[in-house]
Amino acid sequence: MGHSPIDGDTGANASQVPPGQHRLVTALLQLLRTQHPGEAVRLIETHISFVLLTQALAYKIKKAVSLGFVDFSSLARRRFYCDEELRLNRRLAPELYLEVIDITGTVDEPRLGGTGEVIEHALKMRAFPQHGLWDTLVVQGGLSAQHLDQLAGQLCALHEGAAVSGPQTGFGLPDKVRAPMLDNLDALGTLLPPGAERADLDRLRCWEAQRFAALTPKFERRQREGRVRECHGDLHLGNLTMIDGRPVMFDCLEFNEELRWTDVMSDVAFLAMDLQSHQRADLAHRFVNAYIECSADHDGARVLRYYMVHRALVRAKVAALRANQARGAEVEASSRMRDRYLASASELARAPRPTLMLAHGFSGSGKTSFTQSLIEALGAIRVRADVERKRLHGLDATRRSGSALNAGLYSAQATAATYGRLQQAARAVLDGGFNVILDATFLQHAQRLQARALAADMGAAFVLLDFRAHVATLRQRVRRREALGLDASEANLEVLESQIARDEPLQPDESDAVFAFDAELPLEPSAVAAAWAPLIEQLAAPSP
Repeated sequence: MGHSPIDGDTGANASQVPPGQHRLVTALLQLLRTQHPGEAVRLIETHISFVLLTQALAYKIKKAVSLGFVDFSSLARRRFYCDEELRLNRRLAPELYLEVIDITGTVDEPRLGGTGEVIEHALKMRAFPQHGLWDTLVVQGGLSAQHLDQLAGQLCALHEGAAVSGPQTGFGLPDKVRAPMLDNLDALGTLLPPGAERADLDRLRCWEAQRFAALTPKFERRQREGRVRECHGDLHLGNLTMIDGRPVMFDCLEFNEELRWTDVMSDVAFLAMDLQSHQRADLAHRFVNAYIECSADHDGARVLRYYMVHRALVRAKVAALRANQARGAEVEASSRMRDRYLASASELARAPRPTLMLAHGFSGSGKTSFTQSLIEALGAIRVRADVERKRLHGLDATRRSGSALNAGLYSAQATAATYGRLQQAARAVLDGGFNVILDATFLQHAQRLQARALAADMGAAFVLLDFRAHVATLRQRVRRREALGLDASEANLEVLESQIARDEPLQPDESDAVFAFDAELPLEPSAVAAAWAPLIEQLAAPSP
């Protein structure tokens, strides 16, 4: 059946919810309160949905609206998109998404299920506590670094298993990428009230035109290489929750293929942008770095900032639409959200000069452990030689290769290929306007000069992070790490002694770039933060 009693009373403005659907939702709310006495049955309303919540279940009804990017104006369309939402989200949260049910009866006396004329459809879900939502947790300080690490792994797995867009679809090609960006800018131009935001919007239009021209061949290449997939599509903080102590993604974007079939970095960009707009840039940086280390998609850094600006504009538009639909205090709250995301878009478009940081030191000097807080403070993407070396040979990071000293994965040829991989990854990250940390021993002068030349070629600043620790400390750490067997590094005492024997100390021509780090420090957050503070201040200073 393709129509219902509410489809015909939309009126002249297809963006407004028909009065009949409001009556239906009100009647369903009363029905559920009657069926669940003593429970706090309530209604949550978004710009495109009504969600009726009981203690155990949720019923999601799509608003009978047409907003350009979404068209739920007919009953047939609402049924189709309910089915799509069920299919897509069962990839992520099968324990939450149960079935699509028919609503029968009349607008004023509806039934959930039953026989007779179908007047509406609802997606039936298992309810979950709202206090676990990430947009609540981030305000309360309840999100941890481990949550972001877990999510990065889950998202990487989703993308690896997702269907790949073929070239015939056009998804992910430059014009398809740009169209929603321009639509968002145009929509905000219509929705924004008079004021200073319009000047920001004009600047964003100029930035977008310049970046799109530069990124066009990169979008084309990423589509050819299979980076455009059936993604989540709407991965902001409000679509994540904690269930049984683990992150769960839900509410995958079902209503627009062109927004869902997108570059995998668009999913990454949405959450990273949302964390930054909530003043948790540290968690955003950790998440981006964890995802790229998991996926090896260093090339994605080239397009990441464009997608982050796009996603900020998406959220600004959604908030603007809600402000136009809402009543009372919700108008002010939605307006504040709109302005916050528009400010985030403007900030993201002002990329500072990136820096290439080279982590130099023997095995056991703590390069990987100590640079984690630098990643979160500066927004750097770290490329680890231990991880990339194994990736080049088809091995997981923690799998042992059994290679002897100067053989197998650690032969001269394999080492040269690994350092080449670091250079390639660093070039992509710097091209995207992001800081990069190359995490390797860099004991040879020629290796360090090559990295510095790359920074100069990319117009980036260069810092040589020199990790200094006593030999006794290095030996102790290497023994402990080898015993645990949990790290990507396979360096043992034999490897360490060989490094010490072959080391080419820093030369006078490198001294101007050196930042000495006391690697004897304990891994205590306040001590490590204090040690990095001078470098962070130095890099934050305006470029000459």
